[in-house]
Amino acid sequence: MKRKHPLRRIMIGVAATASGIVLLLALKQPGGSSVVGATAPPGSAAGAAAGAAGATGGQPLLGDAVNTQYGPVQVRLTMAGGRITQAEAVQAPGSDARSKSITADAVPKLNQAAVTAQSAQIDAVTGASYTSKGYQESLQSALDKAGTAGTGGTGADAGGGSVEAGGETGAGASGGAGAGADGSGAEAGTGTGAGSDAPPAAPAAPKTVLGSAVDTQYGPVQVRITVADGKVTASEAVRAPSSDARSKSVTADSVPKLNQAAVTAQSAQIDAVSGASYTSKGYQESLQSALDQAGL
Repeated sequence: MKRKHPLRRIMIGVAATASGIVLLLALKQPGGSSVVGATAPPGSAAGAAAGAAGATGGQPLLGDAVNTQYGPVQVRLTMAGGRITQAEAVQAPGSDARSKSITADAVPKLNQAAVTAQSAQIDAVTGASYTSKGYQESLQSALDKAGTAGTGGTGADAGGGSVEAGGETGAGASGGAGAGADGSGAEAGTGTGAGSDAPPAAPAAPKTVLGSAVDTQYGPVQVRITVADGKVTASEAVRAPSSDARSKSVTADSVPKLNQAAVTAQSAQIDAVSGASYTSKGYQESLQSALDQAGL
């Protein structure tokens, strides 16, 4: 038998080894990693519930009319962001001169007290116990209506929710409006930063406030103001003396000057118009009552 050449055996062995290596490489699965994070981490929802807390947004709320010994009292509130921004008595005793005088003194104080206290737990005005009690009851009924309407939750004040970001940093933990962006957005990369992208609140719409009618020697004077962004933008006398030709002439000359002075001064501290002292005094008193109701 012919002996095989040693070199041939070596070449066959090398070829077999190479084939085996190629086969193993062909059969080996390519390495890879799973898509970790395809399910959002807990922190990715931080701030998603921002804005769920509602507010009345300047919505007026009318309390119940409460009958008192001297006449009905009814309070109207304006609420914004869950807080009282304005309180005014749309009805108050005024059947006679005494009742009108008490109302003119007491109601502005009660209006201011309601805004300051943010509740119906306000002190009665001395000498106006019946009016004060009726005011408190009507105010409470308006607040009750505000509660059932939903004046907002705590999320709006917490910077857009309290969902934890990644189990470590809480969105809104800093209490700021943009806490979502600094918490979950920075750590998880998926947070929307609720609060930071929210549109600015719309400016409050102008509102009109009617002052009390003030009797003068020549007739009543009553002022109505328009308020926007905490400033008086217009003032006008809806009632002024006009019982005779002289009164009409004085009114026509003095009222435009008083209207302009009220807007310029932004207060009732305005000068009387020469020759119209009674009209000027009545105008100032009615203007002050309107300013008190507007909280200015």
